Amino acid sequence: MNEPTQPATVRVFIALAPPDDAKDELARALRPAYEAYPRLRWNRIEDWHITLAFLGELPATTAPLLREPLAELAAARRPLGLALRGGGHFDERVLWSGIKGELDALHALTTDVRAVIAQCRIPFEERPLRPHLTLARARRDDPSSVPKVAADLAGFSGRPWRTERLHLVASNIGRGPGPIHYRDIASWPLTGEAPAARP
Repeated sequence: MNEPTQPATVRVFIALAPPDDAKDELARALRPAYEAYPRLRWNRIEDWHITLAFLGELPATTAPLLREPLAELAAARRPLGLALRGGGHFDERVLWSGIKGELDALHALTTDVRAVIAQCRIPFEERPLRPHLTLARARRDDPSSVPKVAADLAGFSGRPWRTERLHLVASNIGRGPGPIHYRDIASWPLTGEAPAARP
């Protein structure tokens, strides 16, 4: 009998995730939109995350190279104080909620994460960080609902929370017609103190 084959590649990113109660708070604010716009492709609440670096499709043997250096980075970095705030959209097709709080520290952590990736000689997309949670995507034949939901979210201001873990995540995006799902390859607690800023 043949053994099930493992995928030769995996789609990977590195992220932070809000705690469940912060996600539940935003989900309650979104209830009217869930009912009013059922045709939006809503992301699962358990998959909400803040992407720090998107690595794209990698050989399955490459992602494990990041485990040790990311574990060391997380152990040396303190938790960050963040909150979810407001809403917006990219190109009227992607709905998101914004992030407030220790944004300078979030950008510094992102820089360090991307330095680890570069040191591992793994190519990745060098996009500027725009901290957000992706909530939904419009279908190509119905793009008008996203700006409306973003406007309704403009006044949302969630409670503060502390980041807990750094996540190395795989997704099944592009692997069939079903919904996008994410799974942790590994995650590490943010337990330490960041070193003093460079002059």
